[in-house]
Amino acid sequence: KIGVFVDVQNIYYTTRDAFGRSFNYRALWQILSLKGDIVVANAYATDRNDESQRKFQSALRHIGFSIRLKPYIQRADGSAKGDWDVGITVDVLQNSPSLDRIFLLSGDGDFDLLVEAVQTKHGVPVEVYGVPALTADSLKRVVSCFHPITESLLI
Repeated sequence: KIGVFVDVQNIYYTTRDAFGRSFNYRALWQILSLKGDIVVANAYATDRNDESQRKFQSALRHIGFSIRLKPYIQRADGSAKGDWDVGITVDVLQNSPSLDRIFLLSGDGDFDLLVEAVQTKHGVPVEVYGVPALTADSLKRVVSCFHPITESLLI
């Protein structure tokens, strides 16, 4: 049983910044479905109430992902908030006892403690997909396997 947890903002910005392209979620699904039964597949995104974003979310749903949305908040100083780190962490921790393998898509080093906890407490291997140059070393060090996002996973 496989769980897939996608930090959509992180994957969007890292693939755009590194390659000038988009991530191919359908190709990922095809790869992961060969590794086992995908029983949980959550994609975490911010809701900007934008038509192109709605189309993207619809495409993810069609592939098989459940979409988790958090409102996009523009602060008075111009900065933005729409971070899913805690939500992803809670979902991974809640689901890990019933999973055999977890795939996390993010390069965010904040997840290193989560990965260590899941692997230590539940004995569930956590594999990460991320853009190599934009994935935190602390995260790469603790995962059971790091899968670099390369051309084959881009559109």
